[in-house]
Amino acid sequence: MKEVQVLGVENEELKIALSGDIDVGNADEFFAVVETAYAAEKKTIAFDCQQLSFIDSTTLGVFVKITKLTEADGNKVRLLGLQARIKKLFTICALGSRMEIA
Repeated sequence: MKEVQVLGVENEELKIALSGDIDVGNADEFFAVVETAYAAEKKTIAFDCQQLSFIDSTTLGVFVKITKLTEADGNKVRLLGLQARIKKLFTICALGSRMEIA
């Protein structure tokens, strides 16, 4: 999946870069890629979102699923470099209490 690149582990975090559009059309594939990478490296996931241009409500739901997955192991989700309009979606949905949004 070109929108999701697993970069590997750095500073005890699983780094994953997101780009382009992630929506209802590819959200299941997004989850599958992240779930597989996380199963191999159960660490806090740091998403580099600088190149992410669009998400929809389905994708927000996937982020919640990913957060639940990591929380079960005592890890967390970090979202780095979100564009202002995408960051606003996470804020409106009060997801900042469940994941770190930087």
